[in-house]
Amino acid sequence: VQLQASGGGLVQAGGSLTLSCEASGNVRSINERGWYRQAPGQQHEWVATLTTAGITRYADAVKGRFTISRDIAKNMVYLQMNSLKPDDTAVYYCSATLRLTNRPAFWGQGTLVTVSS
Repeated sequence: VQLQASGGGLVQAGGSLTLSCEASGNVRSINERGWYRQAPGQQHEWVATLTTAGITRYADAVKGRFTISRDIAKNMVYLQMNSLKPDDTAVYYCSATLRLTNRPAFWGQGTLVTVSS
C-alpha cells in the first residue's frame, strides 16, 4: 500500500483547509484510514480515523472542527479542517491500518499545515 498526501499550506486562524490522501496498491487489505499530526517539538498525535464500515472517530482537540471523509471509487480520504487554530500547526500524515491489525502499517509523506494567528 502506498499513500500520497497533499493539501497542506499556510492559513490564518479561523480559516479552513482540506487535506487529501490517495491510496494505491493493495487497498482491499485496508480496514481503516486515518490522519495523525506532529507539531514542532511534540509527539506524534492521532487526529481522526475512518473505517471501511464508515465509522469515524476524532481526537477531542479537533472534534467538531475537523471532518474525515472518503471517496471510495478514488481510494481517497480527506480531512476537512475548519476553524483552524495556531495549535493545529503541524505536519499531517495519513495512515492505513490493515485488516486484523490495530495499528497503522502504512504512512503517507507528511504535509505541513501552518496556522498563523
